[in-house]
Amino acid sequence: MGKSGEGKASFESMLKELTEAAGPPGFERAVWEVMERYAALYADETHRDRLGSFIARKGKTGPRIMITGHMDEVGFMVTRITDDGFLKFHPLGGWWGQVLPAQRVEVITSKGRHLGVVGSVAPHLLEAAKRKKGVEVTDLFIDLGVESKEEIDQLGIRPGDFIIPYSPFTTMSNENRWLAKAMDNRLGCAVALDVLRELSEDGILHQNQVFSVGTVMEEVGCRGAITSAQVVDPDISIVVDVGIATDSPGTTNPHADTKMGGGPLLVLYDAGHIAHCGMIDFVKQVAEEEGIPYQFEVITGGATDNRFIHTHKTGVPSISLGVPTRYIHSHSSILDRRDCEALVRWIVAIVKRLDEAKVKEIQGVFAAK
Repeated sequence: MGKSGEGKASFESMLKELTEAAGPPGFERAVWEVMERYAALYADETHRDRLGSFIARKGKTGPRIMITGHMDEVGFMVTRITDDGFLKFHPLGGWWGQVLPAQRVEVITSKGRHLGVVGSVAPHLLEAAKRKKGVEVTDLFIDLGVESKEEIDQLGIRPGDFIIPYSPFTTMSNENRWLAKAMDNRLGCAVALDVLRELSEDGILHQNQVFSVGTVMEEVGCRGAITSAQVVDPDISIVVDVGIATDSPGTTNPHADTKMGGGPLLVLYDAGHIAHCGMIDFVKQVAEEEGIPYQFEVITGGATDNRFIHTHKTGVPSISLGVPTRYIHSHSSILDRRDCEALVRWIVAIVKRLDEAKVKEIQGVFAAK
């Protein structure tokens, strides 16, 4: 991530630009434009697959190492416009209704962005039973402050347009903490790019080909993972995604205790992927050799792009790494700068050691004797 304050600022600026880009599932263009601009400085080649996933390659020979972060963020799609000019919508990705009322959003159209707010019935007007039940996403709507459907037409808003949270990137009073929308998973995109930068600027020798990938539509079924893996055809997969910090009041995970600032995450299990035992041993050894603290993570209620990458062709030894993050799938997630820095150092050190012999050793863990 760079050894100077300037390097840290560069990562922060890159993450800010990535998180503030509009990129709901199926509409990630603004994100891959940012990724392409940064990757062009360090990669030997950049391109996109036909579904829209971004792929940058550094190195021309050796094992193919795929480092992946998904570009899409949880958002919404406009489905209907009422006669009074309110927008009904469908969630893209997993949303909990309780985090949405009165939050600002932007409707993305061909003519620009339009600010609105998520509307709901005032609790003062609800019967006691409904107040206790909580808010259903299907009961919500978008209020753009207009007075008629005709005004919506004049703004160029149509069914099928996308909606994203409005939440500018902010460095908090504790300067190690960053707050923004779309940390899930622009963090992974930024890390994949920063690994390329470290390998390039520091002249680090790596006897492999590194593919930094930004996938599309992870939040709606890891769809870009399938097509991008077909393009890259990886020998090893490292997926970078956010984890769930358990260091805020009332937040517990019976399987893992993770703290922001306590180091990056090694994901042992999620609902779509069990970490390859050869990769677990390898990345743990690298962290210990480099003095990088890490934490174990288990996620029973979600999955990452490794869900499909690890089953590509005859199988790809895979690991998922990340950072503890508070309040994912909301307007305002928080993560820690120090965890990001440690994660980049960890992955760079991993890449340096993944020569042909090491890759064959890892691939041979389950080989017939």
